[in-house]
Amino acid sequence: MLRILTLVLACLGCATIAAAQNGPLRIEITEGVIEPLPFAVPAFIAENAAAAQYAQDIARVIAADLSGTGLFRELPASAFISNVTSFDSPVQYADWKAINAQALITGAVSAGSDGRVTVKFRLYDVFSGTELGDGMQLGGTTGSWRRIAHKVADQVYSRITGEGGYFDSRVVYVSEKGPKNAREKRLAIMDYDGANVQYLTDSSSIVLAPRFSPNGDRVLYTSYVSGFPQIYLLDVATVGRTALGEQPGTMTFAPRFAPNGQTVVYSLSAGGNTDLYSQNIGGTPTRLTNAPSIETAPSYSPDGSQIVFESDRSGTQQLYIMPAGGGEARRISFGEGRYGTPVWSPRGDYVAFTKQNAGRFHIGVMRTDGSEERLLTASFLDEGPSWSPNGRVIMFTRETQGEGGAPALYSVDISGRVLNKVKTEGFASDPAWSPLLK
Repeated sequence: MLRILTLVLACLGCATIAAAQNGPLRIEITEGVIEPLPFAVPAFIAENAAAAQYAQDIARVIAADLSGTGLFRELPASAFISNVTSFDSPVQYADWKAINAQALITGAVSAGSDGRVTVKFRLYDVFSGTELGDGMQLGGTTGSWRRIAHKVADQVYSRITGEGGYFDSRVVYVSEKGPKNAREKRLAIMDYDGANVQYLTDSSSIVLAPRFSPNGDRVLYTSYVSGFPQIYLLDVATVGRTALGEQPGTMTFAPRFAPNGQTVVYSLSAGGNTDLYSQNIGGTPTRLTNAPSIETAPSYSPDGSQIVFESDRSGTQQLYIMPAGGGEARRISFGEGRYGTPVWSPRGDYVAFTKQNAGRFHIGVMRTDGSEERLLTASFLDEGPSWSPNGRVIMFTRETQGEGGAPALYSVDISGRVLNKVKTEGFASDPAWSPLLK
């Protein structure tokens, strides 16, 4: 029987690795610090001369993806006792056990004259001396080699943890440039790790809060191109844009897609009042709330049946959930301070939010009934959470204080243990994570 490596992520807290002599190696979350799983990624085999650099780079991206989760710890090549000289060479399990490698990833890469690259890989459970799952082969253009590496890392992550991966995904965000009092902003899109940046708009007008469609082909965002906030819909492939539900004398903002990809919920401000509306793209708006308070930052549940949003109807900024078609809302936030920017997890189990209390900002999560509130970060200004496709990591904006303060993107896992700064070209804010790419 394979010694399957199982990651139990149902509860938040601390984790340990328990390796029974004749049972499965299991990572169990109990209450605080996870001991990362040691793994090895020997240099991938270049099957022809043209593949040499790709083989090296792909292995490095896979290792970086896994290490960045905080669940895995890469063993350095200097510790290796034996090397992999051929993709089909027998694995010397004793050599890998001797350096405490618990997972081993091997691979081979070939590059053709047709501009395509092919990657083969295998994943081994060193303790049981068996292959974990079947070997796989992935291919694409040489320009997509990073995507192939992310796909391999997703497969490794999924086989070891039993969870869906999130590395083969993109993030749309607001790229910022210039002094704090005259910041230029434009929409940009990149791989989840900051590579392959593309710009979707110019910096001629302020842009805010981009949000992906469920299949990642379109982006909703708010622009001041007309002089006041208005929602636009942008096609990622063509970069063409159209205004959504433009209504004279109103301001629209904070849009988000429903899971069906055809309905949008957003805030509309008119006559000094701000309420939530929904509409099918190209259709007529439907009013969902009707109160003198400010209702904004709506987010659908994964099944599309409910909406979580922020409102000051109680006198302070708090979180509420109501049916997607409107109706009575129930409050779910009851801690000290103010709550905003709620986002429903793609798994449906948590709501992420921004919290302001005692002069500090936090990114936090709570159950959808408001229980088990957990603050994951704390700083001068943390805001705007966005979930990874598998619902295990949150990306957000962190801004430093002072005259030279500037925004940057960070990610944190839902235990709050692993905080990483995301590499971007210059200042960045308002991240939104795509679904896994197809």
